Amino acid sequence: MSLHPGAGLTEQYVVLPGGRRLRAITAGRGDGPLVVFEAGMSAPAACWAHTQRELSAQARTLSYDRAGYGGSDVDPADRTLERIADDLTALLDALGETAPVVLVGHSWGGPIIRLFAERHPERVAGLVFIDATIVEVMPASDSKLLSRSFAVMGLLARLGGKNLIVKQTIPHWSPEISMTDRELMTRDYACVRAMRAARREAQQVIPALTTMRRLQAAGTPDVPTICLQAGRVDRGMKQRRPLFNHAAAELMAAVPRGRVEIAADTGHLVPQENPAATHAAIREILTAAS
Repeated sequence: MSLHPGAGLTEQYVVLPGGRRLRAITAGRGDGPLVVFEAGMSAPAACWAHTQRELSAQARTLSYDRAGYGGSDVDPADRTLERIADDLTALLDALGETAPVVLVGHSWGGPIIRLFAERHPERVAGLVFIDATIVEVMPASDSKLLSRSFAVMGLLARLGGKNLIVKQTIPHWSPEISMTDRELMTRDYACVRAMRAARREAQQVIPALTTMRRLQAAGTPDVPTICLQAGRVDRGMKQRRPLFNHAAAELMAAVPRGRVEIAADTGHLVPQENPAATHAAIREILTAAS
């Protein structure tokens, strides 16, 4: 189905080798590396609309709806970490984007780009991890709770509770993000389809923990890397936020060209709460990678 991607952005549908279609959103120009965005669990391509537009003067950008989100086909297979990384690879291949790219992964997008980078180090020009999920803050008990929460939000969406979902999950929009872009994200996020897709991904978190441990131990390619972490301690994060940021810093200490930056007074949804810090981190890696 065709969904308006937002001003200055272009929508296209890409057919994967198995016949499934993924909805891709492109914008921008430039001779440097393509910037590829990987969203968090439950988040559609529209969550990057503002960022893609802001970067369009200096870089080509690509976001996409993972299987089951937005306009992308549902995947009949389990949505394992490996399966998602397969889709990302197939998408880039289908678009002819085989040159090194800058990968930007928020939340659950972090493990996805880690796996892609391990499989295809020669195709990675730079990495930006944005409050990216790591095993230290994703115990098995939380994974089960996450799956149930998406089921509840799916029911809310079915009952017309879209505004309640947004109020509870995105309480701190940056004034930099227009109402039009907020509505785009809400359209593709606060809906039954997105919550169903998110629940299928959440059901595969526990099997993914072993892979995530291995990926974190192995490290990432020697490319310019920034780990942008949230700095605000939100409800339920009093003990976990310091642990999260410390563990992220330890991971970056093993990356020759990596560093950690803390986005002060910003919660987990860094791209929506602090787009300025998000854009600055991406631009820094673009400059270093070009």
